[in-house]
Amino acid sequence: MVPANRKAQAIGYVMLGLAVANVIGVPVATWIGQVWGWRAAFFAVAIGSAFTVIMMQFFVPSVGNDAEVSPASELQGLKRPMVWLTLAVASIGFGGMFAVYSYITPTLIEVAGFSEGQVPLALAIWGVGMVFGNLVGGWLADRALVPSILGMLAWNAIFLALFSLVASSRPLTLVVLFLIGNGFALVPALQARLMNVAGRAQTLAAALNHSAFNISNAVGAILGGLAIAHGLGWAATGWVGGLLAIAGLGLMVLSTLRLTPAHASTQSRAVTEGASAED
Repeated sequence: MVPANRKAQAIGYVMLGLAVANVIGVPVATWIGQVWGWRAAFFAVAIGSAFTVIMMQFFVPSVGNDAEVSPASELQGLKRPMVWLTLAVASIGFGGMFAVYSYITPTLIEVAGFSEGQVPLALAIWGVGMVFGNLVGGWLADRALVPSILGMLAWNAIFLALFSLVASSRPLTLVVLFLIGNGFALVPALQARLMNVAGRAQTLAAALNHSAFNISNAVGAILGGLAIAHGLGWAATGWVGGLLAIAGLGLMVLSTLRLTPAHASTQSRAVTEGASAED
């Protein structure tokens, strides 16, 4: 549907819905939960989901099937080590953001001194950062994919760790939350990377990327929770997040070292053939 040189940007536009949800949906759901209870928040999400399903029928274009692609051929993508390495980068590297986000409300209240009523505003600022990062991340990834991913992981490591240092200051916390939100730029870039190394298994690659981010959600929440449970404090989640981002950075460096010139040529031909078949 889009030229190959705008793949990451197109992915960014699709992922923009998740970023916008953090500007509007999460703060509104938080407010609903505070006023009417958590059941009301879940009911509101259910209504929004049903509305989305209806809108998909009207606005999502129909795309023809590729006769040469089958479930069996898609599964062949799992034989590629680069696919697993890229999934590991997403599962570990992005876990840092979830280490902080999973406990952001008690951290804002107990450490930064925000009131419950101010929490939705702070979450909206994080969401605005995600929107900005999502748009810029796709644009950067289309121009220099691997350097963009490395830079974004380094960005996340720096500002997640900085969160632990400034969490007691409300103004600085809001600034850092916006900058952490910018780290969402990693999402379209990693999606494009995974599709590049998956050959013709494009559909599977797209699905597995979301699975990897769900794993990162669990990893970040578990490790952040362990830090809190061991008495390191709410703000320690930032240090956990920074370490996870550094681990993801190391995995990404390893994946670039594995991509030899011969391997890179093979990957490029596979992706080109897949794009031609889709056209």
